[in-house]
Amino acid sequence: MRIAVRTLCEFAARTGSLDHRYTPSPTAEEGIEGHARVQASRGDGYQAELPLSGECRGLLLSGRADGYDPARNRLEEIKTHRGDLSRLSEAQQALHRAQLRVYGALLCARDGLESLELALIYYDIGKDRETERSEQQSAAQLQGFLDELCLAYRDWAEAESAHRAARDAALQKLRFPYREFRHGQRQLSESVYKAASTGRALMLQAPTGIGKTLGTLYPTLMALPRRSIDRVFYLTARNTGRQLALDAILQLAGTQPEPVPLRVLELSAREHACEHPDLACHGDSCPLAQGFFDRLPAARQEAAGAREPLDRGRLRELALKHDICPYFLGQEMARWSDLVVADLNHFFDRQALLHALTKQNDWKAALLIDEAHNLIDRARGMYSTELDQQRLLQLKRTAPAALKKPLDSLARQWNALLREHGMNDETGATKQLAELPKELNGALQGLVSAIGDYLAEHPADAALQELLFEAVGYLRLAERFGDHSLAQLSRAGRGKARLSIRNLVPADFLAERFAAAHSSTLFSATLSPPFYHRDLLGLPADTVWQEVESPFAADQLEARFETAVSTRFRDRQASIEPIARILDAQFRAQPGNYLAYFSSFAYLDAVYERLQQDAPELPLWRQSSGMSQQARQDFLDRFDDSGQGIGFAVLGGAFAEGIDLPGERLIGAFVATLGLPPFDDWHEELRARLQRRFGRGYDYAYLYPGMQKVVQAAGRVIRTPEDRGTVILIDDRFARPEVRSLLPAWWQIPARLVGAHSVGDPFRHRG
Repeated sequence: MRIAVRTLCEFAARTGSLDHRYTPSPTAEEGIEGHARVQASRGDGYQAELPLSGECRGLLLSGRADGYDPARNRLEEIKTHRGDLSRLSEAQQALHRAQLRVYGALLCARDGLESLELALIYYDIGKDRETERSEQQSAAQLQGFLDELCLAYRDWAEAESAHRAARDAALQKLRFPYREFRHGQRQLSESVYKAASTGRALMLQAPTGIGKTLGTLYPTLMALPRRSIDRVFYLTARNTGRQLALDAILQLAGTQPEPVPLRVLELSAREHACEHPDLACHGDSCPLAQGFFDRLPAARQEAAGAREPLDRGRLRELALKHDICPYFLGQEMARWSDLVVADLNHFFDRQALLHALTKQNDWKAALLIDEAHNLIDRARGMYSTELDQQRLLQLKRTAPAALKKPLDSLARQWNALLREHGMNDETGATKQLAELPKELNGALQGLVSAIGDYLAEHPADAALQELLFEAVGYLRLAERFGDHSLAQLSRAGRGKARLSIRNLVPADFLAERFAAAHSSTLFSATLSPPFYHRDLLGLPADTVWQEVESPFAADQLEARFETAVSTRFRDRQASIEPIARILDAQFRAQPGNYLAYFSSFAYLDAVYERLQQDAPELPLWRQSSGMSQQARQDFLDRFDDSGQGIGFAVLGGAFAEGIDLPGERLIGAFVATLGLPPFDDWHEELRARLQRRFGRGYDYAYLYPGMQKVVQAAGRVIRTPEDRGTVILIDDRFARPEVRSLLPAWWQIPARLVGAHSVGDPFRHRG
């Protein structure tokens, strides 16, 4: 069994408690630069990034030592850090020593060395200073240490190997859980299997009701043994999507003639899995962190043998049985699970666990990305951040003396920045910056180091930790600032300025994530036009795009267009009465349950109140801002089979996608907007950037995102092959060919009003 040196050490050399007290650490870029700086100082003959491999106790080990000096017979492991080295826990330092000793054993075995000097080099990137901790070890000592780790891992490795063999044998015989595929589902599954088999990226546009969850999971699992794929990550933007995936897995496993030994894990966010959110995450504070690594082996062993999926509830039950943290047990089991169901951020975020494990272990990972149209906006959020001047000023009043100087320095830089841009006395102003302020960044870096030093002695200061995380997040994005992002300075009042980095083109960050995966299948009912998603997500140039034939017939849906009304902002007041009449007339002609979508709560409320005034007997209910989970459920519960009325909702909100109201629960929808984002300074800058980069600024910034929301909302009406319904699109711009061409192909639209759909290369986007 092949295993990375780091993985071996993390499995067998960790003991003691969890300790997640913050220690200021270099960014990945700073770490690479720090390694290079140390390596460059070593002179001729020094071998940097030395690949080492070997066999021990049936394990095939591989890794890369940071440096070896043959003249001195000295092997080095370089670790970058910031500030006081004593902040680094003993457990972490022990892990570093273990890695160095394993590399030493592999080097001695490879070159026949009798002994070796091992040097652990801690390099402080802020002070350009090395701290060395060295030892002389014989080859026999190092081999003995390696044997000890491998023996600790061997039983687990043998069990893992047996599990892999049993898993692959069962998946070779995997059966589809139904006698027949749904209409279009076989075509979808064949495309997914081909993508997983060939290691390609695939974009699938497939309508709701076709069975995308099962239709993507089944062929990908079939491909695992045939193409030696290590892991499957099913990623989704919504909690409901995770549950649908877990249900599909149970359905698939439950219909097989024999049990399928597939380890399935649901990863939850930390705030949802933490048992003691009021306690700090280290052994001196939280009882579930105390001795975590000492109790982990037994919990891991039981979790690995579980027959049912390790969903959030089951994981919690297992963790508490062994008195360890459920969240970090989940993080551990991500290393050993065949199929991980998780939110998008677990692979695509800046510090995503699944991406890090894929790179560390050189996994062949197959990605399944549900409701993939959400990834553009989600990724923009992942790679955006802001600094809050008000938080700084509030902390200045109560900050300890040790932080007064760096806080004062940062406050001065805030004021200088506002003066430079003429915003000292301007309230409500927002300006785009051509570049990030270097002086402020420098002061912020000094504050980060000072807070880190202080928190080493006073770890319980939550307010300082929050400021620290905000500052570090900003600095890390600042290092990669470019034309993919926008710097924005705003001022809401005295002491209320914000400096933001807002991502515009997530492709520059996501491309490396997709490159790390063996294959990627992105699927949604709204992935048109394909070039828009490929360009903004950074998908490979050879990405395949396919539209799966709809299981729905044109006569299931009456698509109507009310093009005598303008819903533009300037025409909004004049549109209220006509829209109310349209809703009233449709309901009286065909009573039942309807959803009406608007571009804002203000617009929604205006039409709601006018319709209530004109037709008081008509049952109406509406979405409100900041609804609780229970209020959302109450809203949906109004749509019952025997009910009648119109629910009012905001386009792009909680009720515009991801809800399922089949049959008589919903017989129609009104969409009184094109869904275009506001024409504000930010979107205009986005349009300009996208125009320069891709040549279709308006389409990429406004039209495509807006129409995507329209199609998602309209898609709530027809959910099954038995459904019948009506969609009424209200706006004069729906008469435009370029707008109608973005509607689903299976809709029946008068030919004289339809713009030609794209033909030929689906990724062609110019001309």
